[in-house]
Amino acid sequence: MLDADFFRRWMTATAASVDREADRLTALDSPIGDADHGANLQRGFTAVAATLKEEAPATPGAVLILAGRRLISTVGGASGPLYGTLLRRTGKALGDSPEVSDTDLAAALRTGVDAVATLGGAAPGDKTMLDALVPAADALRDSFEAARDAADKGALATTPLLARKGRASYLGERSIGHQDPGATSSALLIAALADTAQAASGGKDGGSGE
Repeated sequence: MLDADFFRRWMTATAASVDREADRLTALDSPIGDADHGANLQRGFTAVAATLKEEAPATPGAVLILAGRRLISTVGGASGPLYGTLLRRTGKALGDSPEVSDTDLAAALRTGVDAVATLGGAAPGDKTMLDALVPAADALRDSFEAARDAADKGALATTPLLARKGRASYLGERSIGHQDPGATSSALLIAALADTAQAASGGKDGGSGE
């Protein structure tokens, strides 16, 4: 079972990963976006980590709702509302339980991903964060490691795609050949989840349904 501390560690691990990869995210965003994806997410998740260090939400859902609100209030552009919606809706789907199962998290994450799709009006194949998040949410029903692998593959698979949504869509065919920064940062979020789960299980990745 996963408690509030697990979710705090997930958000902290995400903040550390985004901090390490901020320059790469910005480099990916430079040719097809506003060249600020890395800096924006770095600012947002740094704020999330700081907030969770000061506050101690008692439930997994409350941790994610707080993190989502913090992202919306600190991240500019589309990333704040999209990531904020992802975490808030996932947190709300988890409810008020002090502990949740892997299966609960997989179902809740899918709810959050669906909310992102509705907000952005996008679908898998449109060269957005959904290309990493949708397969990750599906694979999380099997294991955390499967979710990580699915997100990584989904992000890489955006490179040859034509962008149909977001800033990159304005470039038309010039968006082809560039890996989507949103899908890449989404893969970092899922990788941090898998790392957190692996650390919690003593180095062995756990399957869903605990």
